[in-house]
Amino acid sequence: MAGTYSQIHIHCVFAVKGRESILDPAWRNEVFRYMAGIIAIKGNKPIIVNGVADHVHLFIGLKPSVALSDLVREIKNNTSNFINKKGWL
Repeated sequence: MAGTYSQIHIHCVFAVKGRESILDPAWRNEVFRYMAGIIAIKGNKPIIVNGVADHVHLFIGLKPSVALSDLVREIKNNTSNFINKKGWL
């Protein structure tokens, strides 16, 4: 019997609060690496994590068992906490 394989790729785009340009280039890459780490820890594949001062793009290889809304909520919450702990804002 053949196995079952799935391949789900999701492109998420979300803006910072109020579309303010607050993602400073000096620490932006560290934030993107942190986001990629969250995606990987949750068992998904961070293909591309990038963005500009006012929004972020995530291209994710999503596991079928993961709810996208839960993953994005965790990424946003944890990243916000990370930025606040670093004192960047």
